Formats: sequence, C-alpha cells, structure tokens
Amino acid sequence: MEARIEKIKQQLQSQGYKLTPQREATVRVLLENEDDHLSAEDVFMLVRDKAPEIGLATVYRTLELLSEMHVVEKLNFGDGVARYDLRTDSSKHHHHHLICVQCGSMDEIKEDWLLPLEERLEQEFGFTVLDHRLDFQGICHRCNAKNDKPNEQ
Repeated sequence: MEARIEKIKQQLQSQGYKLTPQREATVRVLLENEDDHLSAEDVFMLVRDKAPEIGLATVYRTLELLSEMHVVEKLNFGDGVARYDLRTDSSKHHHHHLICVQCGSMDEIKEDWLLPLEERLEQEFGFTVLDHRLDFQGICHRCNAKNDKPNEQ
C-alpha cells in the first residue's frame, strides 16, 4: 500500500499538488476498499473514522482531483450515484462491469477483451484508443438462480 501511496504522491507533485493528510486519508480508504465501488458519501464515512476533522466537500474535491489525474475512475451505473474505483498499474485500461438491474450488484471483468478491437480500429481507421469502458446491464447469476427456483406456496 505504501508504494502505491508514494506513486500517487509523485503523480500529484508532478502536477503541482501536494498529498495533504486529508488526501492521503482518502487514498488510504480507496486502497483499503479497492474491491468496492464507493460513492463519495461512502468514502467520506470511512475517511471520517481516520480523520474526524475532514469535511464532505474536501472528500468530493479530492475525488474529483484524483479523477482528473486518472488515479481513480469516476463511474456511473445509471442509478444517479457517482462511484469511484482506483485504477491499477497492471492494466492499460479500466476494467469492465456486469451490472444487475434487479439487485444492483456489480461484478468485474478484470481481463481486457477489447484489445483486438482497439488494434482493428487503429489499422482500419487510424484511430488510437487511449481508454475505454464497457458496462453490461442485465441479470446476475445470483438473481437468475433465485428466479429459476419454483415459487413455494
């Protein structure tokens, strides 16, 4: 975790920003909850445990700054709530999501299945893809399993 915080600190410094204690607390919460898709309010509630003096506006500003710097990805799954997801060093692009329209769960696809398409776009159209995001909306395996059970009466 410390190595990732140091890298984010360097990214901020390269753009003329500092890793303030409030920003560091926000980054730590994101790192500790990396598998979750936290809203700004979720982040605030968790950051407040570490830094009680922090305000919601500070968390919002920090998340927006980190989003602009491509440290986090700001996600919208169609429910009107912005969520934040840390980008990883291991992948060129952000991962993709399977969003259940029944229960609201989100599963992730960590592999990048779109690289062949990106290469084709480059070859056929001279278009260099810098990033992409793909979200599938449907019914998850958990809800499908519930829906397949006969109704007990």
